[in-house]
Amino acid sequence: MQKRMKKIALFSTVLISLSLPVLAQRTKKQAEPVPTYYANRLPLHQKPYLELPLGSISPAGWLRTMLESQRDGATGQLDKLYPLVMNHRNGWLGGDGDQWERGPYWIDGLLPLAYILKDEALIKKVQPWVEWSINHQHPDGYFGPSTDYPYEPGIQRDNSRDWWPKMVMLKVLKQYYDATGDKRVITLMTKYFRYQLKELPSKPLGHWTFWAEWRGGDNLQVVYWLYNITGDQFLLDLAELIHKQTFNFTNAFLHTDMLWTPGSAHGVNLAQGFKEPVIYYQQHPEAKYLEAVKKGFADLRRFNGMAHGLYGADEALHGNVPTQGSELCTAVEMMYSLESMLAITGDVDFADHLEKIAFNALPSQIFENFIDHQYFQQANQVMATRHIRNFQVNHHGTDLCYGLLSGYPCCTSNMHQGWPKFTQNLWYATIDSGVAALVYAPSEVKIYVANQQPITIKEETNYPFEESINFTINTNKKVSFPFHLRIPKWCKKANIKVNGETVMEAAGNKIVQLNREWKKGDRVTLELPMHIYNDTWSENSLSVQRGPLTYALKIDEKIEKVHNTKDPIDYGDTYYEIRPASPWNYALIRDNNKFDLEKKAAVARYPWSIENAPLILKTKAKRIPSWGLYNEMAGPLPFSTTYQMEVGQEEEITLIPYGCTRLRISQFPVVDK
Repeated sequence: MQKRMKKIALFSTVLISLSLPVLAQRTKKQAEPVPTYYANRLPLHQKPYLELPLGSISPAGWLRTMLESQRDGATGQLDKLYPLVMNHRNGWLGGDGDQWERGPYWIDGLLPLAYILKDEALIKKVQPWVEWSINHQHPDGYFGPSTDYPYEPGIQRDNSRDWWPKMVMLKVLKQYYDATGDKRVITLMTKYFRYQLKELPSKPLGHWTFWAEWRGGDNLQVVYWLYNITGDQFLLDLAELIHKQTFNFTNAFLHTDMLWTPGSAHGVNLAQGFKEPVIYYQQHPEAKYLEAVKKGFADLRRFNGMAHGLYGADEALHGNVPTQGSELCTAVEMMYSLESMLAITGDVDFADHLEKIAFNALPSQIFENFIDHQYFQQANQVMATRHIRNFQVNHHGTDLCYGLLSGYPCCTSNMHQGWPKFTQNLWYATIDSGVAALVYAPSEVKIYVANQQPITIKEETNYPFEESINFTINTNKKVSFPFHLRIPKWCKKANIKVNGETVMEAAGNKIVQLNREWKKGDRVTLELPMHIYNDTWSENSLSVQRGPLTYALKIDEKIEKVHNTKDPIDYGDTYYEIRPASPWNYALIRDNNKFDLEKKAAVARYPWSIENAPLILKTKAKRIPSWGLYNEMAGPLPFSTTYQMEVGQEEEITLIPYGCTRLRISQFPVVDK
């Protein structure tokens, strides 16, 4: 196996086989129970990084602000803001209202938020949803609502036992167990998975809706999680059946033109499905599953990719023209898939891609109040107005407007998982009894290392706006353990210091380890120098990159609150339109490598806005008079090598981080000097 892994060179770390199902267990001498970090049981292939119990990681700095904005915004208040669906009549509370995905979607973000912030009010709000599912399981093992939910396009009416919504609630219950250790979850899942094993042969994943067939990886992931706890062999049989009935992403990525073809796959299905080959790889560690995902990402970028880290899919795949839309659900689901694959593989590419979406696409699509959001975003977005555009799906033109219900309310319910799960995946336990920081943001972790020694590590940083990350270790006695640190692919040479002394320099695209005896107060400093570089996109356009951040043209905004009297039930009684108040039709100048970087003295508590942008790039550009508005969008992107294109005089333009923008050009045409 190791020879094969070296041959395909997909791992940055060496995987270590371990027959024990857990790394840490409870001991009699300790005053408090040591949490269990679940490794893969045999015959599953061992994964290098192990998820920590929910609540072990606390956000700090700007990241805490994001989670507190969720608490005070829609995540904490959706039952009041969206009572039509999230009230006591919801089917997941035993009522006759919505029976499908929206309730579980909300709780899938609310529950981790509640336990990460240790917020008793939010925990109390979550509890009825958990209790109803646990206390109303059917004798045959089925759980969930039992009556038909309201009609949705493409969904059959005999749908009360559709597999798909249960997949979301399984994720909820898994997280609840990770936070509380409530063994009723294990009982429920064991009974339900026996029910699935019995029913799936006659009622496969695609029996009721196609959603479950494409999203079976979510189901499969929880099956393996339960197997690592109980060791029940029937779960491996169920895993084989679920994999067989799930859309064959491995074949599609390796042997078909699916990712080349507009309309061939739904964007959110694709974001969720990307992880399925890697999830299944744990049971059958064959190189093809990892190779498929690598090729899939390469093709996705080539034919549909955009500078914000996502792809054109509005709602199905729609190419790489930077005015095609990318759905908010796609952002949070792709983040979760990348997080899931990162722990299994230790692949730096997955962590880099995760940060690209989290630090660019996600914050730009949601207002600071964490209520008003876009259904679609555009990489080149110069108007966010109500208008029918060249999207495959239009919801009466509201898809670019910022509002609680603009576009379609699946994102209203699903956007909440993004930042909490990002926080939960900043840190991992390692298979060699150490600790790993694979994604970076201000935080603190409590973890057990070596011989079940408790430590805390505080991560102080303003990354991704700053290059320096400081870790301070707190332990009540000296302890030896490996500390894993990711060096991003974009970093040419990282510098690592311990207590002020350089101990290692490392090129990018690897995970390094610091193996030493640690004592209280030891300080690790990771310097990740960020250089400015360009990526090439549609029509030879260029994006400006620095570290994990994409930079975009700063466009002055004219924001208007619209009182919707036309269709308030469907799209909200209010939403916001944004129009440009400064020019936007600029091209970068070929071979101009001069960018002046300006840093604000301090990073604002909420940095993701045009006013609070912590970093500014100044450079020269030229306007293209013929590049104007079309259909309330930026017109077709001028090809960057068009001969004798009419252009204006050189002007200085300002670029700010993409995540700070609402209007922007992030993929620029290029003209000669």
